[in-house]
Amino acid sequence: MDNKNIEIDLDTIQNNFDEFHPSDIADSLKKISKKDREKFYEVLHKIPDEILGEVLLELPESLRDKAYKSLSNTQISQALEELETDDATDIIQDIEDIDEQKAKDILNSLDQEDQDDINWLKKYDENEAGAYMQIELFSAHKKETIQDSVNRLKIMKKNDEIENIHQVFIIDDGQILIGSIGLEDLLTYDFTLTYQDILTSDVENSYKPFSVVGDDDIDEVVKQFESYNLSVVAVTGYKNRLLGRITSDDILDVVEQSATEQMYQLAGVNDESEQEEELFQTGKKRASWLFINLLTAILASLVIGLFDETLKEFIALAILMPIVASMGGNAGTQTLAVMVRQLALGDIDDDNGKDAIKKEVLIALLNGFLFASILGVIAAVWFENIMLGFVIALSMVITLFCAGFFGSIIPLALKKMDIDPAIGSTVLLTTVTDIMGFFSFLALAKYILM
Repeated sequence: MDNKNIEIDLDTIQNNFDEFHPSDIADSLKKISKKDREKFYEVLHKIPDEILGEVLLELPESLRDKAYKSLSNTQISQALEELETDDATDIIQDIEDIDEQKAKDILNSLDQEDQDDINWLKKYDENEAGAYMQIELFSAHKKETIQDSVNRLKIMKKNDEIENIHQVFIIDDGQILIGSIGLEDLLTYDFTLTYQDILTSDVENSYKPFSVVGDDDIDEVVKQFESYNLSVVAVTGYKNRLLGRITSDDILDVVEQSATEQMYQLAGVNDESEQEEELFQTGKKRASWLFINLLTAILASLVIGLFDETLKEFIALAILMPIVASMGGNAGTQTLAVMVRQLALGDIDDDNGKDAIKKEVLIALLNGFLFASILGVIAAVWFENIMLGFVIALSMVITLFCAGFFGSIIPLALKKMDIDPAIGSTVLLTTVTDIMGFFSFLALAKYILM
């Protein structure tokens, strides 16, 4: 069915939930909530248990919290039973943030095995690999034949015990991970063979498993997925004991969340506040950064005030001054964006940090001389004053040098202090480039032109 009709034909959605993907239903609910809140709750309560959990996970945080409050404990617990352990744990933790007692009651209503699994996963920190792990996986003992394991897999799939099978994880008697074979490779073997036979004949070590430890940093796991183009990775514990798996869809969520946080932080916007529907609350959070920016702008204005006599003498300076500040700000932002991204990807460390600074400064200087030449000629011709052209050209070189240097040094310094390089970098950099741009331009004008 055409997705374009989802938000239009609500009756079709309510009567044919199984024809729509949970993400499409969530998108429709978002649109419904903006027009008719009562209708939102009406449609929400009609969603079948089989897909309710997935729909909830696709909703933005503000709507998800409202849905948790509206749905009964029974509805949520039945929805959790249809989810994989990692997703069920996410929902329980979300509910704990808004109603701890409700979360406890829902958790206690689940099967004991599900309770144990969720309680175990909750112990992991949100930045650890274990927090994104699902316990449901397909493993086979090394002495088991391929045929026997395939028969077992058929039963598991029939009973909806597992989905998205990418690999068969091979274990020994102690649940120790010793190999991993993709399903497409498995189909090429004689089904009467045991997994031990396959591993023994694997002289190229092709089936050595990719694995991470449960308390590994999730950012390091993301790098593994990117470096080796993985679709799934095993999660192990003490002595390489197989605990669970992390799939690519979870990694995509991590990457998206990280990119969103960096983008918001660079702009001085709080990620969580942007989920708020209340305009006052969102505006209040943004105002805090704007207030800091106001103070830095006043500081830049004070610098300009030091040269008020120079500005009165040469009106042309007031016309050209914004060009210097704008070029410096843009050049600094380019450098900052590159540095923050490379730090996030782990491409820059203590060993090559100086090289990264040198590169950015050199690029800034090259651009500085290029645009200094262009702007110097324009200013000289425009105002018929060669020395004015020289002043703005020299100021442009100084400003872009500062933009390249501080645009690279600020995020590195913040990283060294264990502060997210994206937080506050833009405000600090804007302050430096504005002050240096105004000061260099006006100071040079004062001592050269006057």
